[in-house]
Amino acid sequence: MDTFKSKVEKLFQDYEELITKKNEQVAESNGVYHRYKNPILTAAHTPVFWKYDLNEETNPYLMERIGMNATLNSGAMKWNGKYILVVRVEGSDRKSFFAVAESPNGIDNFRFWDFPITMPDDLVPATNIYDMRLTFHEDGWIYGIFCAERHDDNAPAGDLSSATATAAIARTKDLVNWERLPDLKTKSQQRNVVLHPEFVDGQYALYTRPQDGFIDAGSGGGIGWALVDDITNAEVKEEKIIDQRYYHTIKEVKNGEGPHPIKTPKGWLHLAHGVRGCAAGLRYVLYMYMTSLEDPTKLIATPGGFFMAPDGDERIGDVSNVLFTNGWIADEDGTVYIYYASSDTRMHVATSTIDKLVDYCMNTPVDGLTTSASVETLNQMIAKNLKLMNK
Repeated sequence: MDTFKSKVEKLFQDYEELITKKNEQVAESNGVYHRYKNPILTAAHTPVFWKYDLNEETNPYLMERIGMNATLNSGAMKWNGKYILVVRVEGSDRKSFFAVAESPNGIDNFRFWDFPITMPDDLVPATNIYDMRLTFHEDGWIYGIFCAERHDDNAPAGDLSSATATAAIARTKDLVNWERLPDLKTKSQQRNVVLHPEFVDGQYALYTRPQDGFIDAGSGGGIGWALVDDITNAEVKEEKIIDQRYYHTIKEVKNGEGPHPIKTPKGWLHLAHGVRGCAAGLRYVLYMYMTSLEDPTKLIATPGGFFMAPDGDERIGDVSNVLFTNGWIADEDGTVYIYYASSDTRMHVATSTIDKLVDYCMNTPVDGLTTSASVETLNQMIAKNLKLMNK
């Protein structure tokens, strides 16, 4: 008969086997990026001592006392030689919190720090916080901008679903102790705000996503751009759309900046998500674009269609048919680690290089916005290839 001690030992043995499992690159590739066989973080990757009371007197049946439901939508950065994710962990109570996981290679062996992040509240406490974008800004601080969700007190009596969203701002020097700054002041709701890593004209620059409601973008035209003088009391006074939404595209319903852009000699590389409606609900995919080094609001490359979409098991989860990203890391050797969540359930990694991503952006045809334009573009490449093949 298994003793309590042996059961605990088995829990830890199984856990170590899971988190130290080597990840393998999937052989199939479109030439732009490589997916990997295993998710890098799931609810099962959260530490045993987060879920179980390990005291036999208070938990004689060794039951989970605090359930973990999902790991998703992680901010990312390289820090002290480690690949760091600030993960959105969702408990079985639907509350999300942030926790740091680190890996020696960015591909596998991600291990959570012992304690989750204790994030200070704003003056008006949020019910739920999630989806942190990390930016190591040139002012020397590490900033985290994330969504703070609260019940909409203007909702009719009995409506417990209506919510409001603001962009919460915090900063740190060690990823442990966080200073909470006032939420971003804007005219509209904001759920996807990202801090540009450099000053622009001596000001902090933000990528925004104005929307009329908690879910619907409404009149919000796409990914916005705003400058603020003081990050410790940030207010958007003027906002312009730099990446618009279009009818019958992968970003018809809404779009939002993912992580902060990567600076390259050719321009700023951007990774974003686009949303369209379909019979199964909202479909989230990832797409890319580039902006000018001299003017980060100027689009210089807009490859058509999605960059990544849910594939295989990625399609299934708490919110199915969704890919979402708010973290990537550009390594010193040019490798880019793209961290993305599938179906609001688990975290994955894909790898590419800066050169490949720039080539993808610069040389992928734009979306002509009509069937006839798409066919014309396709025919041009077919004719070119047939000519080469028949030489």
